[in-house]
Amino acid sequence: MGYLRRAVELLSCDVGSVIDMSSVYESEPWGFDCKQWFMNQAVVIETKLSPLNLLKNIQRIEKTLGRRLTNSGYQARTIDIDIILYENLVINTPELVIPHPRMAERMFVLQPMAELSPNLKHPILHHTMAKLKEHCRDAKQVKINVEAFLR
Repeated sequence: MGYLRRAVELLSCDVGSVIDMSSVYESEPWGFDCKQWFMNQAVVIETKLSPLNLLKNIQRIEKTLGRRLTNSGYQARTIDIDIILYENLVINTPELVIPHPRMAERMFVLQPMAELSPNLKHPILHHTMAKLKEHCRDAKQVKINVEAFLR
């Protein structure tokens, strides 16, 4: 919980204005076995940064929060901040892909996105977040973190 809260603080200071935030969700690990569940949250930010400069700032924030980059695939980490969408842009470069290429396959992404903006359309798939969530085949559990409401 503390990492999410601190990440939002740093995003607000270093990236732009936090306009909205979803509930905090707990989810089963995706892509690898791990006993620990993960905390997920979607944040809407208004920024003047270009997508690439936004990515660089996010990577710096992740490093500040203790993330260590490795090339060993999916693994547990202190924080993972992804750019899921950036306005209605489609970017496909070696450094950055927007929209996030696997967002429609991951319930832990779609659940908070659909909470915040159910009618927001994916710029490539042309379906709303609510529709993508409805048709997502990801069977991993995603549930609201009740403790987050008590703080």
